[in-house]
Amino acid sequence: MAGVQYFVTRHKGQWMVALNCEYSGPYATEEEAIRVAVDAAYKEGNAGRDAQVLVQGHDHRFRNEWTYGRDPYPPPNRARAEG
Repeated sequence: MAGVQYFVTRHKGQWMVALNCEYSGPYATEEEAIRVAVDAAYKEGNAGRDAQVLVQGHDHRFRNEWTYGRDPYPPPNRARAEG
């Protein structure tokens, strides 16, 4: 997928969100990092850009967590991030 991709990963032992090799965070939990990434991706999607959130698993592979225009917002069982 071309467009904006947010990567949720553990970086130096902390949950972070990466965009264009720039990290934001740290976040207390993976869940919090995902909420922040989905909220940011949703804003990008509303601005007309393809947007996706990928999460790094224990096997170090990234899996698709959320895609603008395909998945509901906010995702089920996830409240929007504060702020």
